[in-house]
Amino acid sequence: MHISSEIFVIAGLMVLAILLLMAMFARLYRKAGPHEALVVYGFRGTRIVKGRGTVIFPMVENYRELSLQLMSFDVAPQQDLYTKQGVAVTVEAVAQIKVKSDPESIQTAAEQFLTKSDQAREGLIRLVMEGHLRGIIGQLSVEQIVKEPEMVGDRMRGTCADDMSKMGLEVVSFTIKEVRDKNEYITNMGRPDISRIRRDADVATAEAERDTAIKRAEATRAAAVAKAQADQERVLAETLSMAKQSEAQRDLEIKKAMYLETVKKQQAQADKAYDIQTNIMQQQVIAEQVKVRQVEKEHEIKVQEAEITRHENELIATILKQAEIERRRIETLASAEKARLTSEAEGRASSIRAQGEAEAEIILKKGEAEAKAMSVKAEAYQEWNQAAVVDKLITNMPEVVRALASPLANVDKITIVSTGNGDEAGMHKITGDLTKIAAQIPALFETLSGMQMSELLGRVKTIGDKSPKPKGPDGDGAA
Repeated sequence: MHISSEIFVIAGLMVLAILLLMAMFARLYRKAGPHEALVVYGFRGTRIVKGRGTVIFPMVENYRELSLQLMSFDVAPQQDLYTKQGVAVTVEAVAQIKVKSDPESIQTAAEQFLTKSDQAREGLIRLVMEGHLRGIIGQLSVEQIVKEPEMVGDRMRGTCADDMSKMGLEVVSFTIKEVRDKNEYITNMGRPDISRIRRDADVATAEAERDTAIKRAEATRAAAVAKAQADQERVLAETLSMAKQSEAQRDLEIKKAMYLETVKKQQAQADKAYDIQTNIMQQQVIAEQVKVRQVEKEHEIKVQEAEITRHENELIATILKQAEIERRRIETLASAEKARLTSEAEGRASSIRAQGEAEAEIILKKGEAEAKAMSVKAEAYQEWNQAAVVDKLITNMPEVVRALASPLANVDKITIVSTGNGDEAGMHKITGDLTKIAAQIPALFETLSGMQMSELLGRVKTIGDKSPKPKGPDGDGAA
């Protein structure tokens, strides 16, 4: 633990020392911006630093900043300047000057202006510029100075270039702001031109007025002639226009009549075509309705045939088959009973003959009684007349009709498409079909029984026919 603490202390001291060295180096490092130059002097001599940085060692080196920015100041000599003509003028100009960017010019400017203030430096430069301006103005006339200020500026830059270069400077621009004089030479200089211009303007105005009057008169005459011709042409044009309008009105009425006739023909053809198409569509609708009715009729017939077949099968299955099954059952039971009785009788014949004879007597009596009862029932049936048979048939007919019409109870909705054919349309058709179904019941009875209804009714006594009963051997009626 002790060794680790010492390591941390040493590392912290090293980091602190590095930070102190970096802070000291940062204080010693100086950077020059793009608008300035550093003039470093000391034990390594004088050097110019521009656009970069350098280390300044304290106590042995020092530096000064020199601005490279543009300097703008007025050049306005207080004394009058005399031109080549001897005219005293006052000239005011603006000059832009800066230190050149090469190291030699920067070092030259540093030697001459580094310790001076901005005002002193501008004063020295202004004196040089005013002196050169005085010399250039003395070589030119007033007209040249006033009319060609760019030429004065070019001459100033060319004349001052050598002197400015010796001071490490350059003239970026020189512009004449104002030129004036106390004797109004410049003002009077333009008067001849002004008079001439004014004269020329008056002459031009008079000539223009003359030409205007002539042109106005010619225009008035031409306007009168043109107006007369225009009136004549107008009258002629109106006459022709009225004639054309009449012709156009006539042609319009004719075309209207023709169009109206064509429209009426087309309307009549359209109405006729519409009626024809309506009749065709009505015939097609009726034909489609007839087809639909035929299809419905075919479906109804198929349904009725299927229903009749189903009822026939049902009746056959429920009546004939049950009767056949019952008959076979009775025959089977009778055969079995007979065999059983025969076996018992043969086994015990010797011991119970008397009992057997007694039982045979009882059976004989019972058979005679049953035969007599059957004879009585046959006689009773024989006594039935036509009314009883018809009553029996009619009484059971609703059950048969109900069974045949029961499928209609499962129909939820019936859509009737009527073509208007009397009793064969609408609800008359449904009730007629039900009547036809009921009328098929006798045919169904004849099919199931194998006997014609007329033959059955012919065998039954008619109402009121009471023939005497035949007598048996013992004087009673026999069946």
